[in-house]
Amino acid sequence: MNGFLLAFRASRYAPRSLTRALIWTGTMVQWARHAKPARRLEDNLHRVTGLQGAELRALSRRGMASTARYYAETFELGRMSPRSVDARVRVEDPHGALARIAEDGRAVLALSHSGNWDLVGAYACRHILPVVSVAEILKPREVFDEFVALREKVGMRILGHEGGSTFRELIRIGRNDRAIVCLLADRDLSGSGIEVEMWGHGVKVAPGPAALSAAVGSPLIPVHVHYERLHGRQRLRARSRWGAVLRFGPVTDPADAPADDRVGHLTRAWVQFMSESIREHPEDWHMLQRFGWTETHG
Repeated sequence: MNGFLLAFRASRYAPRSLTRALIWTGTMVQWARHAKPARRLEDNLHRVTGLQGAELRALSRRGMASTARYYAETFELGRMSPRSVDARVRVEDPHGALARIAEDGRAVLALSHSGNWDLVGAYACRHILPVVSVAEILKPREVFDEFVALREKVGMRILGHEGGSTFRELIRIGRNDRAIVCLLADRDLSGSGIEVEMWGHGVKVAPGPAALSAAVGSPLIPVHVHYERLHGRQRLRARSRWGAVLRFGPVTDPADAPADDRVGHLTRAWVQFMSESIREHPEDWHMLQRFGWTETHG
């Protein structure tokens, strides 16, 4: 059996402290050995921040720790009480996105691989609208199935990333259901990414959020998630030292975008917010894979 799958299933019964310790240890070993995930994270973080040497290594260590935290929390998510989830999530909405979502009954949300997007998805299902999302089909398939089952247990609906058929289903949902369609968009899996600028570099990002927003006429709203320390009673309610900040960006209406470049305009709108947010909290950007840089890094 795949080791990741075995750990996932064992975490249902193992003490939370043991799960956290094992994931932390494994992740820190990867960082100490400068394994491929750590090297890729450092390359990505260097391009975001410009840091090098000891400063970059220190940042990548915090990034690997944040990634370990994400996996430990996600493995525990099915055992968390609603009270604990609520205590861990704090919402920032400076642009009135929640009011627009409530008014329309639907929206398309663009997210990055930052913080714990599964935790805030569980929160959103109960306090905002049902969440529909798309996930990469992992190998072996059983790992993907376990993640889907976990997310569905807390109220989310997950579609496998299978090209045009998945997008057609998203259009149907976006037009007919009261729901927020939440798409991780900083890493393009479609092969038809849109080139934009992030942190002074050329990058290809996923076209899905903008294309779906344009197709169904729903507003496009970027969302960023990062960790924060919890204290006092909130920490006791959360049963954790860490909470997640769910921050909504500006609302972009597809009707306001130019007809000849609607998808590009909508994409650049969410990218601007996302790039600024990741630069503010680079340690919580879990980009341990190849990113869509369009130029060779020297």
